Amino acid sequence: MKVAVLYGGTSNERPVSLVSGKAAIAALEEKGHTVTPVDVGPDIAATIAALRAAAPDVVFNALHGPLGEDGAIQGVLEWLGLPYTHSGIRASAVAMNKEATRLLLASAGLPIATGKVVSTDELAAADPLPVPYVIKPIAEGSSVGVEIIREGDNRREEIARTWRFGTQALVERFIPGRELTTAVMGDRALAVTDILPSETAAFYDFEAKYSVGGSRHVLPADLPEEITAQALEVALRAHQVLGCRGASRTDFRYDDAKKELIILEVNTQPGLTPTSLLPEQAAYCGISYPDLCDWMINEALTF
Repeated sequence: MKVAVLYGGTSNERPVSLVSGKAAIAALEEKGHTVTPVDVGPDIAATIAALRAAAPDVVFNALHGPLGEDGAIQGVLEWLGLPYTHSGIRASAVAMNKEATRLLLASAGLPIATGKVVSTDELAAADPLPVPYVIKPIAEGSSVGVEIIREGDNRREEIARTWRFGTQALVERFIPGRELTTAVMGDRALAVTDILPSETAAFYDFEAKYSVGGSRHVLPADLPEEITAQALEVALRAHQVLGCRGASRTDFRYDDAKKELIILEVNTQPGLTPTSLLPEQAAYCGISYPDLCDWMINEALTF
């Protein structure tokens, strides 16, 4: 099969996408496919020309971040009539917007943290929520721009003044406890991983996610049986509520003391780097990395 792999992109997550893309290219070639790598840059006309020249049967989308997983490139691929991996335009756009995601998940009765969107002026003027709370860009991934404000922290005004993600931010109640994640492939939730950031990490931030030794993954997570079952059920339900297709990954916070499981976000294009969680959970379920990538392109052809 002829496969074009889109990777790179122009977002803050370009370095991650380059690693994901190179790994996917090698895996697809190992499975016997004819692969054309397309390093996506700021000139969308060049990307379109590369895709037309490649004339692929299917496109493997290994882009991350804005323009890569927010519905933008998906719209281009729809226009060109090319099947592609991962979610479509609507699910990609909704999941990339954290506030839109919150509204849909809440309407379906799924657990989210108390929170709201505030302007940077409001954030500069006063604490928008009782401390501790989390400040997030509305439309970024991989914990880019995430800040935690704790008791005695005096960084709020500076964060608001130097905010580089538009004029608004999402603020949410901080959930103490553990970072968990569950990947979904099609109609199957795979497993639950407990993510333990290194002792030098303030939380599971960009460096902890992608640096070697930045975090340790416990798979399967050591959890009460009912919490494991709840995480699997909620991740699959979130995948369905947002209209995701292919693979997704839902990230949680779990408060052991309250036995409270809260959705942080739903990733429509989970990372495929050597330290990424989806490939790790797939391997735990007996699905090799090349088989995972092969499944993705075959799944894309069913839509």
